[in-house]
Amino acid sequence: MRVSRYFLPILKENPREAEIVSHRLMLRAGMIRQQGAGSFSWLPLGKRVLDKVCQIIREEQNRAGAQEILMPTIQSADLWIESGRYNDYGKEMLRIRDRQDRAMLYGPTNEEMVTDIFRAYVKSYKDLPLNLYHIQWKFRDEVRPRFGVMRSREFLMKDAYSFDLDYEGAKAAYNRMFVAYLRTFARMGLKAIPMRADTGPIGGDLSHEFIILASTGESAVFCDSGFLELPVPSAEIDFANDAEIARTVTEWTTLYAATDEMHDEDAWSSVPQGNQLAARGIEVGHIFHFGTKYSKPMNAKVSGPDGQEHFVSMGSYGIGPSRLTAAIIEASHDENGIIWPESVAPFELALINMKAGDSECDRVCEELYAGLTAAGREVLYDDTDQRAGAKFATADLIGLPWQVIVGPRGVAVGEVEVKNRATGERQTLPISAVAERFGAKR
Repeated sequence: MRVSRYFLPILKENPREAEIVSHRLMLRAGMIRQQGAGSFSWLPLGKRVLDKVCQIIREEQNRAGAQEILMPTIQSADLWIESGRYNDYGKEMLRIRDRQDRAMLYGPTNEEMVTDIFRAYVKSYKDLPLNLYHIQWKFRDEVRPRFGVMRSREFLMKDAYSFDLDYEGAKAAYNRMFVAYLRTFARMGLKAIPMRADTGPIGGDLSHEFIILASTGESAVFCDSGFLELPVPSAEIDFANDAEIARTVTEWTTLYAATDEMHDEDAWSSVPQGNQLAARGIEVGHIFHFGTKYSKPMNAKVSGPDGQEHFVSMGSYGIGPSRLTAAIIEASHDENGIIWPESVAPFELALINMKAGDSECDRVCEELYAGLTAAGREVLYDDTDQRAGAKFATADLIGLPWQVIVGPRGVAVGEVEVKNRATGERQTLPISAVAERFGAKR
């Protein structure tokens, strides 16, 4: 893609309404535009990142055995009345009526609808375990939406729902999602720490929030620094091996980790002082086992091996891709702009023509652009006639992992400069070595 043809509305000044780094940088980099309170349009650069975040989530959900569906955004109030949640949910639910005066709602979550789908088709334990997920826009009428897409009213959510015959099966399903979440966040360049969360009236200990450490985090967190050294499971981990998955979960839940709400001073004091890490954190995912909370009132049951009917044991597993995009920025930026991990960067390389209109600079840039694109690399070619300083500022602001800088002096001696955005390290390469340096995308 060429910058001269790309819709990239860069802002030079910091927007006054932006309270946190991610909101400010997403607006300045032309990733989003606010349309109303807590409502945003995703512009081309932002949409590319959002799609990459979703794709990683999708790949890891599929790897763990979950199956993708897509449910409606507008739901019938009847299902929520049946589950007992319609009157309890509160003002965050946007309630509406259609032209037949039927009570409807813009879904803030999908436990009822997915349970309705399950009970319509699944009747035997032989069809379990089952995990269904989708990636869909939700709406919660927050009383005070703020922090850009970090806490908006309309947001993109991956929500998965597991169905099992009994608690043991549900725990195995929970563990699979736990490990899938570790892999998901690691692939985005994040070190997510699972912290026990409140299970409310359900009780038990099967609820975890996944927190990334960031100085701009919304909540205080306390954890053993040993988490930073724990190896994330590789792609070879066998999700069909419940014992192996359970061992991984045990390894990741033995060390102390808690948000401010769940913090236990007595347990914290037992952590070696040199390992005590008190910091700020951002929640990027939440997994939760709720047993028969929905299956009982909605009569979702299967026949078991004993010939008896059993209400299925369920769990839900959420990741907000739109919120996660902002969280990545909060964890990875500097004074000049965003620093994207390569896996979610909107483009891999910024190709910067320092003197557009110079015949040799233009020629070299066109050859590099064609060669890198043919090799499968995602290149944003700045072919505009702006000053070189403005081009560098834009490249730093939007945070592409690599910058290939082509100028008249370098071209005269057959060289270009390559800059790593994260480290600032610069390297001079022969023009002929650029294709080899980046090569075909693996």
